[in-house]
Amino acid sequence: MAKFKAAILDLYDNTPNQGMRCIHDILSAFKSKIEWDVFDVRGAANVPDLSYDIYISTGGPGSPYDGDGIWDKKYYEWLDACWNWNQESDNSKKYVFFICHSFQMAVIHFQLAQVVKRKTKSFGIFPVHPTPAGKKEPLFNGLPHPFWVADFRDWQVIQPDYNKLQAMGAEILAIEKIRPHIPLERAIMGIRFSKEMIALQFHPEADPDGMLVHFLEPERRKVVIENHSEAKYLEMIDGLNDATKIRLTHEIVLPLFLHRSLTALETTLVMA
Repeated sequence: MAKFKAAILDLYDNTPNQGMRCIHDILSAFKSKIEWDVFDVRGAANVPDLSYDIYISTGGPGSPYDGDGIWDKKYYEWLDACWNWNQESDNSKKYVFFICHSFQMAVIHFQLAQVVKRKTKSFGIFPVHPTPAGKKEPLFNGLPHPFWVADFRDWQVIQPDYNKLQAMGAEILAIEKIRPHIPLERAIMGIRFSKEMIALQFHPEADPDGMLVHFLEPERRKVVIENHSEAKYLEMIDGLNDATKIRLTHEIVLPLFLHRSLTALETTLVMA
């Protein structure tokens, strides 16, 4: 049987990152069934066509409103094309997973909520609380309530438009940690747009072992402490060392997305 095709939409704009390595590592576990290509969206204005079965759109630096009128236009055209394709009942579906920066851009495009800059950067390992819909979300199956995530962001999604969510058939899956001492709205951490499309604010691909190696390097340790304090750095390292935290999220969420997408695609192929 021919392999299914996956596309990684790289929104890192050539910025050094751990996300791409983690995504490649997770995809490698499915290499007997999936072959994949990488598209440099922001650096080369390169987006995939609709010949792919599965799409993973990554995190990235900067504002989700930034664009040059070329790469961002192409990105939104791709997003609309995937959405419209999936509305045609006879089509074999396109399965799409949005991470962090891509989550924010998709929310802006679909006009589902406000996307605003945070007062301070979120940086570290934090608990996320599933909503009632999130407690039934298949990709969270096996995670505790709350579950732990790697969260690195300057922006947040708040003030959802429930009328637009309902019209789209979308559901909010998770919100950020409880902070009773801070009188601010808790940000949205995940939305399922449809059966085929899910978007998460956090980094489910984050690999605790790789991140430990990354952040234990002296120069990176120094930068984190300078920007976020030694206490915040040590808290993050403790979180990475805890097998009950993001290791579970890493092992469950994105792998389950790929497994379920492949199962659906294989079923469609058999029925065709």
